[in-house]
Amino acid sequence: MNPSDKKRKKQKGYALQSDLRTQTELAVMIGPGVISIIVFSFLPLFGLLMAFKHYDPISGVKGIFTSPWNHFDNFKLIFDNFQFWPMVKNTLGINLIGSLVGIPVTIIFALLLNEIVSTRFKSAIQTITYLPHFLSWVIYGGLYITLLNPQEGIINYLLVHLHLVKEPLQFLSDPSYFWGLAIVTNLLKDLGWGAILYLAAMAGVDQSLYEAASIDGAGRFKRMFHITLPGIMPTLMIMIIFAVSGMLNNNFTQIYVLQNSLNLPASQVLDTYVYQTGLLNFQFDVATAIGLMKSVLALVLLVGANYASKKITKSGLF
Repeated sequence: MNPSDKKRKKQKGYALQSDLRTQTELAVMIGPGVISIIVFSFLPLFGLLMAFKHYDPISGVKGIFTSPWNHFDNFKLIFDNFQFWPMVKNTLGINLIGSLVGIPVTIIFALLLNEIVSTRFKSAIQTITYLPHFLSWVIYGGLYITLLNPQEGIINYLLVHLHLVKEPLQFLSDPSYFWGLAIVTNLLKDLGWGAILYLAAMAGVDQSLYEAASIDGAGRFKRMFHITLPGIMPTLMIMIIFAVSGMLNNNFTQIYVLQNSLNLPASQVLDTYVYQTGLLNFQFDVATAIGLMKSVLALVLLVGANYASKKITKSGLF
């Protein structure tokens, strides 16, 4: 190493020491976050070894490394389970239909909300639609269970007295209603919250475009379709990519609250199966195998959706 390189390296060392001294407070502030990521995100990755081992819960953490390898037997056990494909069907069905309904409805709601002139009226609607998002599914789901009760629920009371049905409908007992119930309740809970991203994207659209279109005689709906929608297209594509990558992930709390033994054929999804297999049956190795399989497929879906988005709309997540 020549003298100039040594001098340059020494100067970089002094600069680094100077940065550490002047940014001590920032380093201390970021410390807990870094430690949390290491403890809760990186260290648990060692647990993925259980997916390829015959893990005995009695062995504890040590068993993750000492348990005998069984290669892909846990994955074979999953695919041989007669419940597996119905669970995949329920998982994909609820997510796919939910996305096909939820994304357009949320966009339409955000577009209409953006067109409201009265600030007070707009704030009232936003407050009402945002509020359910901050309620836990235990409370929110319990509210729907009460409303849909066949004997005392107000929904069945109105349906019967308006002569729309002859007998109260078994919304929570009949599996044929569960997909619709899960999709509608999730949409109503997160409609206002989901519209925030689209409203933020709309705020970034160049206002001069609206003024020019207005001068040319374009009405509100034409401005929405020809200016607002193209302006928020990158945000929309990111939301679609996230929706596609999350096709194998359901809202566990929602499904668990609304699930019962009568609607189980339509409500048993991969997330609830992981819970039952891992925490109730203590088959941590099988539950880990399901989780690993879901993560790998989610990565494939994410990359594929991003590739398709960049090909079609020239915009993507990365």
